[in-house]
Amino acid sequence: MKGFSRIIVLTLALCLAMGAAAQAATLKIGSQSPLTGSYAADGNDIANGTRAAIDAIQKEGGIPGFEKIELFAEDDACDPRQAVAAANKLLNEKVVGVVGSYCSSSTIPASEVLDEGKILMLTPASTSEKVTERGLPYMFRVCGRDDDQSVAAMKFITGELKAKTVFIVDDKTTYSQGLADNVEKLAKEKGVKVIEHDHVNQGDKDFSAVLTKVKDAKPDVFYMSLQNSSSGALMLIQAKRMGIDAAIIGQDAVYHPQLMEIAKDAAEGVYLTFGFIDEETPAYKKFQAAYEKYGKPGAYSAYAYDSAYSLLSGIKAAGSTDPDKIKAAIMKIDADGASKHIKFAPNGDSGSNYIIRVVKDGQFKNYWDPQTGKKY
Repeated sequence: MKGFSRIIVLTLALCLAMGAAAQAATLKIGSQSPLTGSYAADGNDIANGTRAAIDAIQKEGGIPGFEKIELFAEDDACDPRQAVAAANKLLNEKVVGVVGSYCSSSTIPASEVLDEGKILMLTPASTSEKVTERGLPYMFRVCGRDDDQSVAAMKFITGELKAKTVFIVDDKTTYSQGLADNVEKLAKEKGVKVIEHDHVNQGDKDFSAVLTKVKDAKPDVFYMSLQNSSSGALMLIQAKRMGIDAAIIGQDAVYHPQLMEIAKDAAEGVYLTFGFIDEETPAYKKFQAAYEKYGKPGAYSAYAYDSAYSLLSGIKAAGSTDPDKIKAAIMKIDADGASKHIKFAPNGDSGSNYIIRVVKDGQFKNYWDPQTGKKY
């Protein structure tokens, strides 16, 4: 009996150990975005938005079966090759899902890697139509799309500004050039003359050559499609110095508090397209409280939070880390998020709600609604 009793004790001890191990299980999720370099401001906002969502979920009781949720934040530098390397690293870490990336040119190749491993990816910032038009079953997008953003910009150009001519500049990235191409196409359809569609390079600091062309052309609108706010700020400073007096329209990648910090008064009066965010909703205030320890929210902080919160809510509702069960749970989400109402279409998109904002007194202000054609 002594031997039998000892077996019972050992068996109980093993069961308790296994139970403790199960209780101590860690849920791994990933993020990938540019944490260093020119795009680091937006990239770190994405990582921090993901962290804030983890904090919020943990505060609500966490996810049954997991003692903690661990984030693996990878730097993809908005470089396609580094994005693939980051995705492979997350694959090897056996993360359940990934929030990212920022640049469409990174999200697209990274998502191919993750999809092969059946890992869900939710982008808070990549707006290229191609992101959700490749038929990848585990690809979701919380932000809007370029084809919708370009429509909002053109409605403003023709409906409010009554412009007859436009000069377009992009930096040849997947996102920026895709958006600029859409604006050019719509301008021609609406009878707005495209004086020129010119290009600069990622990382350029001196824009004098292209800005001289803009000044000489005297367009009604200067459409500035760049990948980040630091480049946008430099272009605005140089445009002001040159005395360019066209209405300047930027887009969501240029939309970041850093724009005013760098450009200062050169940013005053600049228009931008960005999704409408109601900061008075309970969902936004909940996000704001969770994000507080990470500093002031950036342009895509709330979108990253909603991306991560959707992923974690899907895991919780599914009661599983099986990708197809999580996907099914995510597809059932129909709720107000911090950035907007979250409900995914079969292709993984969640809709666009772009408005026109303006920099006034050093702050972004709601200015014009493309849906109503009226000012706020």
